[in-house]
Amino acid sequence: MADAPERESMEFDLVIVGGGPAGLSAAIRFKQLANEAGQDLSVVVIEKGGEIGAHILSGLVLDPKALDELLPDWRTRADRPITTEVKTDSYKLLGENGSAEVGWAPFPPLMSNHGCFIGSLANVCRWLGAEAEKLGVEVFPGFAASEIVYDDKGAVRGIVAGVMGIDREGKPGPDYQPGMELLGKYVLFAEGARGSLTKQLQVKFDLCKDSDPQKFGIGLKEVWSVPEEIFQEGLVQHTFGWPVMGKNGDGGGFLYHFRDNGEAFVSVGYVVHLNYKNPYLAPYSEFQRYKHHPDVIRYLKGGKRVAYGARAITSGGIQSIPQLSFPGGALIGCSAGFVNLPRIKGTHNAMKTGMLAAEAAFDAVIAGRQSDELDSYPDAVRSSWVWKDLSPVRNMKPLMSKFGTLVGAMIGVPDMWMRVLVGFGFLPTLHHTKTDAASLKPAKDFKPIEYPKPDGVISFDKLTNVSFTNTYHGEDQPVHLIVADMALQKASEHDVYAGPSARYCPAGVYEWVGSGADLKFQINAQNCIHCKTCDIKDPNQNINWTVPEGGGGPAYPNM
Repeated sequence: MADAPERESMEFDLVIVGGGPAGLSAAIRFKQLANEAGQDLSVVVIEKGGEIGAHILSGLVLDPKALDELLPDWRTRADRPITTEVKTDSYKLLGENGSAEVGWAPFPPLMSNHGCFIGSLANVCRWLGAEAEKLGVEVFPGFAASEIVYDDKGAVRGIVAGVMGIDREGKPGPDYQPGMELLGKYVLFAEGARGSLTKQLQVKFDLCKDSDPQKFGIGLKEVWSVPEEIFQEGLVQHTFGWPVMGKNGDGGGFLYHFRDNGEAFVSVGYVVHLNYKNPYLAPYSEFQRYKHHPDVIRYLKGGKRVAYGARAITSGGIQSIPQLSFPGGALIGCSAGFVNLPRIKGTHNAMKTGMLAAEAAFDAVIAGRQSDELDSYPDAVRSSWVWKDLSPVRNMKPLMSKFGTLVGAMIGVPDMWMRVLVGFGFLPTLHHTKTDAASLKPAKDFKPIEYPKPDGVISFDKLTNVSFTNTYHGEDQPVHLIVADMALQKASEHDVYAGPSARYCPAGVYEWVGSGADLKFQINAQNCIHCKTCDIKDPNQNINWTVPEGGGGPAYPNM
C-alpha cells in the first residue's frame, strides 16, 4: 500500500469503541459530567454496525437499575424504548414431552424478574444513541475499529477506523479509503463478548494473568409476532433440561412476551454453553427442536417469525473478569464479562461499568492527565453494586460446568443464599480451569446426532433464518475469518473432531466440501452474523475473527 493516501487523524478527549449499552452509557455519562462542570469535552463512539443497534442482540429482560441512574426520567418519557414490565415469572424443568414448574423452589431474591422490563436491546441502544447525540456526543456508525494506535511509550493512544475498499487479495481497490486515526486522551473498549481488539489488549498488557479463562455460551433467538389469544403480556419463562441435557452439553431456553408499539411479540431463544464436549452437538438444531416442545410451541402456533439472530455471551463470572485498566484505556461491559449467568442478565452491569469508567476518565481529563492508567475505575467497580450483583453467584457456572444445570443448581442455590445472607458461602470460590475450546472431545468418543428436519412453520433451516438477519458483506473484500493453518484444520478439526464448525456456527459460514484429495474447508464469510462462536469454540484456536468493513454483518431490526 505504498501509494495509499495518507491517513488523517482526529483528536478527542474520550474515544469509545462500540455502540452497545456499555459504550453509549459511558458516552452519555462523560458528557453529563462535562456539561454539569461547564467543560467543553469531546467524546466519540465508533460502531461497526450500519446503525446503532444493528449488531445488538439480547433476550431481553432488563434490570433497570443502571438506566434509572443514567437517565432518571426515562420511565416518564413518551419515547421510552421499553414499556413491558414483567408480570409472571416461570422456571421449568423440561423433559421431552412434559415439564415441571420449579418456580416454587426457594431461589434467592436476586433470581426474581419482577421490576424488570421486557423488550428489544437493539431499540434501547438506538434510543440511547439519540440521547448521546443530544448531549453532544459524536456517534459514527458504519465504522469498524480495525487497529489500535499506541504512543511511543506503548500506551493506547487511539484506534484506526473506517478502512474501506481493500479487495479480496488484500490490496487497495479503486474505492480504497485508508480510514482515520481517532485519538483520545483515553480509549474505552466496549466491543462486547470476544472483541477482536480486546483480545489484542489482553495479550499486550497480560490482562488475564490473574483471572480464570473466560467462559461463553451461544445465544440463539427469534422474535415472533403472535396472535392476542396466545399472548401473555409480561410473561417470562425460563427452562432447562431438554433438549441439550444428556448430550454432553448444557443449556437453557427462554420465552419473553412483550409489546412494541402496541403489537404482541414473543422472544424465544436458547443458550448452549460452549463448554460442551460432544462435537456432533449443533446449537442451532437444538434451538429449532426446542421450539417444538409443548411448553414452547403453544406460544408460537399461529404466529410469525419476524427476526432471527445469534451472539456469544460471556458467562465466566467474577473469576473470569480480567484486569480492567491499562495505560491509555479500559475494558467495559461484556468486553470484560459482567454477565450474571443465573439471572441471565448483563445489560445493567454493562451500563454501570461504562458509567464508572466514564467518571474515572472525566476526573483524569479534568486533572490534566492522559494516556495513563485509570486506576480508580477497577476500584469503583469492586465497590459498586456490580460486584454485589456478581459475587453471590460466583460458583454457579463452575458447578454447572462440572455437574450440569440441574445438579449444579441444587448445590449452588444454597451457596448463593449464604452469600446473600452472610456474605460468604459454604463453598470456596470455585475456578474455571480450561477454555471452552479445550472442552471439545474427539468424535470417536461419540455417535452422530440425528436432528429432525425443520417443518418450515415452527422450525426453519439455517440459511432461511439467516435471511431474517438482513446480513450483508461486500463481495470484493478480504475474508474476515482468518484460518491460521489450513493443514491443521483438515488434520484436526475435520479428521479428529468431525468438522464441528459446520454445527457450532449458527449462520452456515463453515462447511467441508468435496472428498479425498479434493476435500476443502469452505468459508462463506458473507453469511457471518458476527456471533464470534468460531473464535471461541474451534478446538485448536485456529480461527481468528476480525472485523470486516464497517457497516457489514447483520442489521437486526428489534433484537
